[in-house]
Amino acid sequence: MFPEQLLIYLADDDETDRMLFQEAFNNIISDIEVLCFDNGVTLMDNLLNETKPLPQAIYLDLNMPLMNGIECLNDIKNEVKLQDIPIFIYSSMIDISVIDELQKYGANLYLVKPNSFNKLVSILCKSLDYLASHFNNEIVNEEFIVDN
Repeated sequence: MFPEQLLIYLADDDETDRMLFQEAFNNIISDIEVLCFDNGVTLMDNLLNETKPLPQAIYLDLNMPLMNGIECLNDIKNEVKLQDIPIFIYSSMIDISVIDELQKYGANLYLVKPNSFNKLVSILCKSLDYLASHFNNEIVNEEFIVDN
C-alpha cells in the first residue's frame, strides 16, 4: 500500500479516542507509527521542529482546547514546508457550514467519528485508501465527507 513505514500525526484532546485510533490504525496496517498529541499547540510545535520528521498525514480532532482543528489547519496550510501534507479532520458532529469551511481551507477529508470500533476501522481504511491514491498520484475520490 505504501512504499515505506507510514508516519501519522494525530491530535486529539481525548486520551481514549487517541488510544482507539492507534489501535484501529494498527489493525489496518502493520507498518505504521502514530504519534499522538493532546492539543494543537504541541502538534504545531512538533511540526515546526526541524529535528522531527514530517508525517505523511495529519489527523485532527475538530474540537480541541488551546488550538482547535480549524486553527491547526490554517497554521499548517500557511507553512510552506507543511502545505502538501494531507489533513484529515474528524468530529462526531456534522455541520455543513463548518465542513465547507474546512474544505475551503484545504482539509483533504472530513471523517465523521463513529460510535463503534469496527466503524472506526472502516472510516480509517477509507482515509488510508485516499492517502495511498494521493501518494501514487492517482485520481483521488472526490468525496470529502467520510461517514460510517
